[in-house]
Amino acid sequence: MRFSLIIGLLISLFAGTAMAIEEAKYTLIEKSDAFELRAYSPKILAETWVSGTLNEASSAGFRLIADYIFGNNTSITSGNKKISMTAPVTITPKSAKISMTVPVSIEQSGEQWLMHFVMPSQYTLASLPKPNNPAVTLREVPASNYAVICFSGFTGEDKIARKTADLLSWLNSKGITPIGKPELARYNPPWTLPFLRRNEIMVSY
Repeated sequence: MRFSLIIGLLISLFAGTAMAIEEAKYTLIEKSDAFELRAYSPKILAETWVSGTLNEASSAGFRLIADYIFGNNTSITSGNKKISMTAPVTITPKSAKISMTVPVSIEQSGEQWLMHFVMPSQYTLASLPKPNNPAVTLREVPASNYAVICFSGFTGEDKIARKTADLLSWLNSKGITPIGKPELARYNPPWTLPFLRRNEIMVSY
């Protein structure tokens, strides 16, 4: 039953723009081709640590957080509550060593990854249902600025490294120093045709 609910969530999330899935709120500061500077509003994350390769961690992390938003939680009224899905789904390596030259390299410590969903903006940390699974935690993030490169296609390690290098090179040309780890944000399920996929590498500055 839980598996079928997750499949239903995936279909609802990625069926198309007509579904009006909420995205993390931001103000566009600057856009230049595939590059953007964004100012994000404060947000609340549901997140979990997972292990394995990028693909393994993505699958495991998605299942854990999807389980939480589908109702494996305790609301302030002591019942459980379904939470609307948002986009994108984001994953970050635990320990990323980033070179500021090309090619860039990203290394994970013990193949540990942090996956998160942004919670719908209608919630506060106090009003969100609490996860029943201790592997899923909630965290409030203050307003922050991100540099982003947008791209389509697959998200293999080599392509992620190239896109991260392009983003860091662009930031360097603007005299902007990144302060966070690179995050891979994906908006589509694996069965989406490559040229229709929406992906981003994001880094705070």
